[in-house]
Amino acid sequence: MKKLLLAVALVLVFALTACGKKSTPTPTPAPTTEPTVTATPTEEPTPTPADINAKGEGVMTYAEYIAAADDAEVVIECYVQDHQSWWDNKISVYAADGDGAYFLYNLTCSEEDSKKLVPGTKIKVTGYRATWSGEIEVAEGASFEFEEGSYIAPVKDVTDLLGTSALINYQNLPVAFKNVIVSGAATYKWDGSGTKGDDLYFQISKDGKPYTFTVESYLRGADTDVYKAVEALKVGDIVDLEGFLYWYNGANPHITKAVVTGNVADKAAGVMTYAQYAAAADDDEVTIECYVQDHQSWWDNKITVYAADADGAYFIYNMVCSEEDAKQLTPGTKIRVKGFKTTWSGEVEVAEGATFEFVSSANYIAPAVDVTTLLADEAALVKNINRYVSFKGMKVESAATYKFDGSGKQGDDLYFKVSKDGKPYTFTVESYLRGADTEVYKAVEALKAGDVIDLEGFLYWYNGPNPHITVVAAAQ
Repeated sequence: MKKLLLAVALVLVFALTACGKKSTPTPTPAPTTEPTVTATPTEEPTPTPADINAKGEGVMTYAEYIAAADDAEVVIECYVQDHQSWWDNKISVYAADGDGAYFLYNLTCSEEDSKKLVPGTKIKVTGYRATWSGEIEVAEGASFEFEEGSYIAPVKDVTDLLGTSALINYQNLPVAFKNVIVSGAATYKWDGSGTKGDDLYFQISKDGKPYTFTVESYLRGADTDVYKAVEALKVGDIVDLEGFLYWYNGANPHITKAVVTGNVADKAAGVMTYAQYAAAADDDEVTIECYVQDHQSWWDNKITVYAADADGAYFIYNMVCSEEDAKQLTPGTKIRVKGFKTTWSGEVEVAEGATFEFVSSANYIAPAVDVTTLLADEAALVKNINRYVSFKGMKVESAATYKFDGSGKQGDDLYFKVSKDGKPYTFTVESYLRGADTEVYKAVEALKAGDVIDLEGFLYWYNGPNPHITVVAAAQ
């Protein structure tokens, strides 16, 4: 991402076209020459010497640098981890010390010195601190000098920090994201308006939430392995990624390595596709591979599971399961299930007594499918049976009752009526899925006729749609 430089005279236009810091909302002209590509570092992390964070006189610690105000002069010592292509006596460097990392934007650098900025090289940098769309950096025009010392920062696995406020603590460090799912194929430039050689943008998901990652073309150009690998990614691919944790209004890592480890649609020999499962007759033996999305409470060595793959969803009723294994059935977990197919009041499910085994470390959470417009067309709606779905702008017709006939008490299933375009529907909070102490149970208890709400849940079927609701929110 390179900020566009202001042209001050026509004679500068050509030079400025070849540079600039690209931002997501403002496309940047492509460089007029092919950028020099830095080879992927192959060094193993070096042992950290005792004085890795020792600083010379007048040099800031990493904590002091982070705490400094924008536009304050900063002096830091750090170790080169990688850099973008050199041009016009400028180079952008990814650097680190033992405490954190730095992004040095358009550092003043001769072409001769740029060749010496190999990973591990220690430099002393003098410049000014800046923040741009959340990215903390040393601003354009800083100077540097070489120093003695070498250090390669270890790659930090931050997969579990995606979507958390703690992730920014690793800004600019080399990081890894493991077993994430490709949810959007790559485009050239952020809006798809570019061509091969421009930055690649692609989406991944973790726990059903999307994130945008980038292959920065000045860091890894079109002829590099990672650029080609990301170009080839397909929705549903399971990938391990590495790169630098750049920030642009949120995490926007600059990816340097991408390895496909599978696809959520992959099936082992002898395992049915979703289409084969859907086409099977009642009482047919079925073998499926799927990903746990949620489950009801365990009891008496049985557990009922809501599951999905890339093509559809499954309801696995009273699957045989030990209490120990039940604790491992966390959302995203892949399992292989053997049992018999059945249909009960329209609900297609794997019948009671199925067995399962854990399959692999692959992890997949299916995104919610908005089926609001399908409510009036049951033939179309039922094609999404058991998927995690959403309903937008539903009007509450009556307060919730405990049990379908109102004969129950708090802790029993909650039934409530909503409508869309004047047509009523009955939805449920299944108490074995979301009990009386959960937010959704309490929210549904508090609903009043006339409330307009958005809902999410699993599209269970009982003589028509009877979703098992897990989220209630005021309509957006």
